[in-house]
Amino acid sequence: MSWSLAVDIGGTFTDAVLRDSDGALTVDKTLTTHHDLLEGFFKSVELVLGKAGVAASALDGVVVHATTVVTNALIERRGPPTALIVTKGFADVLSIRNEHRYDMYDPQIEFAPPLVPRDLTFELDERTLADASVLRGVDTAEAAALVPVLRSHGVVSVAICLLNSFRNPANEQALAEILRAAAPDLYISLSSSVAPQIREYPRASTTAINAYTMPITEPYLTGMARGLAEIGAPNRPLIMLSSGGVIGAETAGRSPVRMIESGPAAGALAAAYYAERLGLDRLLSFDMGGTTAKACLIEDRQPLVAGSFEVDRKYRFSEGSGMPLTIPSIDMIEIGAGGGSIASMDDLGLLKVGPRSAGSEPGPACYGRGGAEPTVTDADLLLGLLDGDNFLGGDMRLDRPAAEAAMGRLAQALGTGLDQTAGGVYRIVAETMAAAARTHATDRGVDYRGLPLLAFGGAGPVHACAVGELLQSTMVIFPPQASVLSAFGTLVTPVRLDLVRSALGGLNEVD
Repeated sequence: MSWSLAVDIGGTFTDAVLRDSDGALTVDKTLTTHHDLLEGFFKSVELVLGKAGVAASALDGVVVHATTVVTNALIERRGPPTALIVTKGFADVLSIRNEHRYDMYDPQIEFAPPLVPRDLTFELDERTLADASVLRGVDTAEAAALVPVLRSHGVVSVAICLLNSFRNPANEQALAEILRAAAPDLYISLSSSVAPQIREYPRASTTAINAYTMPITEPYLTGMARGLAEIGAPNRPLIMLSSGGVIGAETAGRSPVRMIESGPAAGALAAAYYAERLGLDRLLSFDMGGTTAKACLIEDRQPLVAGSFEVDRKYRFSEGSGMPLTIPSIDMIEIGAGGGSIASMDDLGLLKVGPRSAGSEPGPACYGRGGAEPTVTDADLLLGLLDGDNFLGGDMRLDRPAAEAAMGRLAQALGTGLDQTAGGVYRIVAETMAAAARTHATDRGVDYRGLPLLAFGGAGPVHACAVGELLQSTMVIFPPQASVLSAFGTLVTPVRLDLVRSALGGLNEVD
């Protein structure tokens, strides 16, 4: 018997799926340990191997991992001091952005602050022309003089994004060699390697994000690979990418920017897998976990793939309000409405759900871990949609009195009854997800009406019928092991790395 393992770390739960060569699945999940993600990773591995009675040494198939470590680092802005080196005259590239106003009628428009502050952005007097010729090479003394300055600011990682380097990377490579010789401990990201594409701002943004997260992901993935080897797993792990492929942990550690949507991408691939198995050319995947809900259109039994996307948007549905990434990614819409999303009263005295989440620490009030604010999971329990004695197969009992107390405080503030408030939370989640799916489909010229809805994730099946009704879906599909389907999705994707490069070409003359 051959065994393969998949582990998906989400905002609330860490899921593990063990698959044997006959296709039989053993699954388990544990609460995500945000203080140390690897603690929850190995706990989930221990649980699923113990349930199957299999030793780690028997994992002679693939070991695949999808993680939120990159996304968390960006949202929480907890990366180490990171510098950006640009061509002289371009130091404000991250602040000026592309001068696009995502809401032209808002006089107080706000953007997410640059990942690399202006005082950690340095200029270099070099120049590569648009035709790829080098007008001025890198001055060794000028480049070497940057090292003590970087040291004085405590810089750990450096992003290098020089003008026109997508045409000719020679100056970037020369600068990197000088920095590595003088400071071999620095993490270095080159735009010519990370995102060799035209347009300075998206390329600089992508490179800065890669540099910002590399000091976090590389030790994390190295520790995971080492830990798997220590427990006897014979094969090295593979990492899920945003584009739907998987690559080795070492390569992924150098390109963390490609891992940002790894978990949601795995769910979309699982949806494509079931579209093929069920003979459905088109469907809409609905993945609702503990922190967020995601929707993805499956066309011709394949998920849509976009050449760019944004992270850390100031406003979730406003394109241009976040940081752009010119990295291939499965195209999906994501909203802050999961099982742990917190329900509250807004400034107008109306019921609001999300985007704040209770996560796994402390979690919803009904988890009995100290959470005091009402969440979607608490509402589902009070409405009778969850069995409090059989949550997680009985491994975790839900505290109904705690849910009633939390929801009761909100109900009192709103002036509504307990059941009415819980029902309102449930309805708002469905309306929000349906509105997001409509927007996503309309932007892409797709008619969402009548599409089958595939529901998965820990909370997806609980809310799927309400969402499907609003989207006029012809059917709602509940796959086996729906709560861990994203982890399963990592086991049905090929080893693949999508690369993009800009190339200039002439226009053919037309008579």
